[in-house]
Amino acid sequence: MEYDFLQQFAKRMNSVGMYAMLMKNSWQKTTWKTFDIESVEEQLNIIFSVLLYMMEQSLEEEICTIDDIAAYLDDICNHFFRKRYSFEQSNALADFIVNVVLSDEGRAMYFPCFDFEKKEYIDTYISYIENRVVYLEDQTKRTSYKLTDQGYNLILSTLEMEGNMKLSVHEMIFRMHLERSTYDRALEEIKHIFNLLQIRLQKNEEALNRIRRNALEYSVAEYQKLLEENLETIEHTQDEFEGFAKLVRKRTLELEQANINVKVLGKEDAKKLSDLQKIERYLQDALAKHQKILGMHFDLKELYTRELEQLSQMAMIKRFSLRKELFDKVIEHPGRLTNLEYFLRPLFMQDPKKIYNLNRCLEPQKAIRKEKEEETQELIEFDAKEFEAEKERKARKRLQKYKESLQMMLELAYIKKTITLKEIAGREAAIQKKIVCEVGIFKEIMVELIRNKEIDLVALQQEKKESFDDNSLQFHLQEMIYEIIKEQGWSATDIIVERMEPQETVTFENVPDRENALTTIRCSNVSITIA
Repeated sequence: MEYDFLQQFAKRMNSVGMYAMLMKNSWQKTTWKTFDIESVEEQLNIIFSVLLYMMEQSLEEEICTIDDIAAYLDDICNHFFRKRYSFEQSNALADFIVNVVLSDEGRAMYFPCFDFEKKEYIDTYISYIENRVVYLEDQTKRTSYKLTDQGYNLILSTLEMEGNMKLSVHEMIFRMHLERSTYDRALEEIKHIFNLLQIRLQKNEEALNRIRRNALEYSVAEYQKLLEENLETIEHTQDEFEGFAKLVRKRTLELEQANINVKVLGKEDAKKLSDLQKIERYLQDALAKHQKILGMHFDLKELYTRELEQLSQMAMIKRFSLRKELFDKVIEHPGRLTNLEYFLRPLFMQDPKKIYNLNRCLEPQKAIRKEKEEETQELIEFDAKEFEAEKERKARKRLQKYKESLQMMLELAYIKKTITLKEIAGREAAIQKKIVCEVGIFKEIMVELIRNKEIDLVALQQEKKESFDDNSLQFHLQEMIYEIIKEQGWSATDIIVERMEPQETVTFENVPDRENALTTIRCSNVSITIA
């Protein structure tokens, strides 16, 4: 029997698989109980709240680190979900959702979808988010997260439809609200349209980057599908949006002329005028996105064609082994050296001889000045070993600053058992200068201390005895603490780091950054206890 309705079953199960993998990674995880989240409903609501935040950050092309997600969770959990979390708990919850639930602890996620045409299961790769390394304003290295195409589809499928149909439906609803003068609803629809165009633009950018990396990894089917989607978007978006813009300007003018003095507009009319002005701005931005998509459409065609041509030309190049085709044959028959030019000629290809063109004599002549390099040029000697040695010396010098800052902080804590940043800010200038020697160094030390919260020195010493030292020139908090404890001979067992309540602000003034520009650091008060 023929079951035509099962032809797209694997594609349907791919969409189901995105929800199934999310439930699998979340359900029955005991970690949720540490955040007082018991039911599956609460888990899913918080997970999708995080995914929506990541989508907004991705659409706006903003950095989205674990700290940003933690701040967002801290706000919504305290105000809406009625979960009283500290910032450390919010940070731990953000780390759990991103790295365990959405990323499955770094393991590749596959969902078997049954294909009725092939009569077998096909493992479909599932990926919600991807990450990249970014550098903040103080050159601190962090990991930023954004949604993948599957992540976008997952979120959009909860409210919108898939493909270019979404754009057409939202345009139809937008037109309907404009005709009915329900401008608040029209404003929401134009925001959806703008977001869809932004996603289309990002999809083109990702396709360009994939083709630049390796054109063979970008299949012809993907290329054809993207071109068709772009053409469909370009075909009707330009005329539609220009018509919408004219209609919005007309409605705005009518509303302003009906109420000559804008200051005495009624509350309802003022709201309509404000919505119309916002709609007009979104339409202008959408038209700009449309032009970018149009330009990228042609760039994509040109780049894909050029890359494939270059790859085909490389495949046509005939290669040979010098030893087999030249050396061995010359040794067998030395007389063949007379034909050596056939091998060496390509290495000495010269420019073609110039032929004087008489027609150029009759043309107006312009002064042509060519900048010629002087034969006597300054020779710059470059020694790779010296360069690496200098680079290593600078890295060791900077690592020493980390060590001196952390050692002074731990010495004060060891003497007093507990030391706070507020107490450090009240100490002598020499001690402050040694601890807060540079903005980036001090910030990275405090971030790592707060993140670890409690360090078991006994377990740390046992771990270091059983491991090898890799002599890394990067800052690693626990390795440096072990080194300091070992040098000082302290008999401590634990280091505990806590934020002080109520939260106070501690200020350190005239702190140099990496370029020696002085700045002021304001941070929360933190206590460091050595037991």
